[in-house]
This record gives sequence, C-alpha cells and structure tokens, in this order.
Amino acid sequence: MRKPYRHGKDCSSEEAGVMDHIASTEKRSTQPDTQGQITTAPQPAGRSGCPLSELRDKLRRVGLRPTRQRVSLGWLLFGKGDRHITAEILYDEAARARVPVSLATVYNTLHQFTEAGLLRQLAVDGSKTYFDTNPTEHHHFFVEDDEALMDVPAADVTVVDLPEAPAGFEIARVDVVVRLRRKDDHG
Repeated sequence: MRKPYRHGKDCSSEEAGVMDHIASTEKRSTQPDTQGQITTAPQPAGRSGCPLSELRDKLRRVGLRPTRQRVSLGWLLFGKGDRHITAEILYDEAARARVPVSLATVYNTLHQFTEAGLLRQLAVDGSKTYFDTNPTEHHHFFVEDDEALMDVPAADVTVVDLPEAPAGFEIARVDVVVRLRRKDDHG
C-alpha cells in the first residue's frame, strides 16, 4: 500500500517508516556536520516521488542491488545534498540513526558507490579519505585547521601542461586540492 509521505511524496508504508525512523533519530542529534553546522533530518528538495524509491532506482541503474543497508546508508549520504564525508563520520551518523551496520560495511558500501560512479573518493593527507557526494568534475579547498573540504568549481581552476602519461596509461582525472589555513591575527 502506498501513502503520501512528507510534501506529498508517494511512499510505501515500509519506506515511510524507514525515513521516519532515520529522520526522528537524526532530529534528536545535535552533532555538528563536517562543516561544524548542526543538521536535521535529510529533506531532499524538488523530488516528486518517494526519496527511498528514487534511491533504490538510482542504485539499480548503476547495477547495485538496493539492500536495506545500502538504502539506509545512501539515504544518510545523499539526503543532505552535496557533502564530503569520511567512513567514520558516516558510521557515526548511522549509529545515531540506529542503522545496524559495521564500519567494514560502511567502507564496503562507500567503495561500491564510488566504483558505480555515485561518489568521488579523495585522499587527503594519505591517512584520511573523503567521499564526495558530488561526482561531477570539480576541485577542492581543504581547510587544514578543521579537516574540512569545500568545493571549487572546475571552471575556477586551470590545469595546463600536464605531463604525458607513460606508455600504456591515460590520465583518468586531475584532482586539485588547495590547502587553506586561517590567517594568523598577530602577523
């Protein structure tokens, strides 16, 4: 049976229940997101159908089976718009939303989403890997003090005179990460 969900979205009872459960646990959370802002439940804007149905369709289109864990993690990932997240942050969000997943499952799901083209993986400082929910071509500022990433439109960065790729290879993409730190007020 389908029923209207928030904003007239047409969801099954199970889908509405999953979204309500995640939303209610997130609303109780006062943890800051990666940019230090307090967030509430994901509210995808401008969609006419049920967000979970659309997410399941999105997973199927890229060849992934929409398991309960993938859908729950996908809802947490994509329901808040474009953002940069580590596996540990997503794991913490899942725990607060009472989504029963292990850290290994979070890593596996993030890598599957990346291989399917739903995410971009960014290695920063060798020890920290971020996943970007905006898979389009763009670059990043990295705020060292906060360990936070911000998008830079691809048109704002010009990369010229790239070296020729070695024989048998081609350049897949170029990621520019511009590191920022706060100015010292005393100097």
